[in-house]
Amino acid sequence: MPGMPDLPVLRRDPPPDPPPDPPPGPDPVEERLAERVVDSAVIHRGRYLEVRVETTERADGSRHRRDVVRHPGAVAIVALDETDGLLLVRQWRQAAGRSLLEIPAGTLDRDPATGAVEDPELASRRELEEETGYRAANWEELGTFWTAPGFASELMHLYLATDLVAAGPGRLTPDADEALELVRIPVADALAAVERGDIRDAKTVVGILLLGRRQRR
Repeated sequence: MPGMPDLPVLRRDPPPDPPPDPPPGPDPVEERLAERVVDSAVIHRGRYLEVRVETTERADGSRHRRDVVRHPGAVAIVALDETDGLLLVRQWRQAAGRSLLEIPAGTLDRDPATGAVEDPELASRRELEEETGYRAANWEELGTFWTAPGFASELMHLYLATDLVAAGPGRLTPDADEALELVRIPVADALAAVERGDIRDAKTVVGILLLGRRQRR
């Protein structure tokens, strides 16, 4: 009505955020199965591997002897070119007694002075160039997995590399003890080779199957 003062505008503050969920409690199964190391002896130290005999103790007091290979970790790269071709390398594998067709991969370097382990993202770029002569403009981490957790601590970091370009003169090259042959095959042929059992390297099987699943989405 004329002459009446304006009524104040009521403003309501937004409700406060709910309190954060409490951190998860201890996993009873994990606690029951966990083994703590009570003794450890190095029986071999190689260029990047360390073989240990470890004595562990469970929550129930029982003790067990474990042979463990300590490994700094590794990277593997699913490298895909513009024609949907997959870059693989064939190299001799002494433990298998034969050459294997694999995706590019390599061990994380360890600083001999400090013991610091190489960043996986940097290592993936280095290994791709060393083993294939290519660099990639686009990178995506596909995941990580333990390669042989029954006896080794190697954690594999898997990447997808696309938009490949030749590294050109001055490129990084393989280590002196590596003899590699670059092989380029269509993804469909790689998937078929995995299904036939022609490709038997574990990281390569994982990488190819993950790539095939992504392309079917």
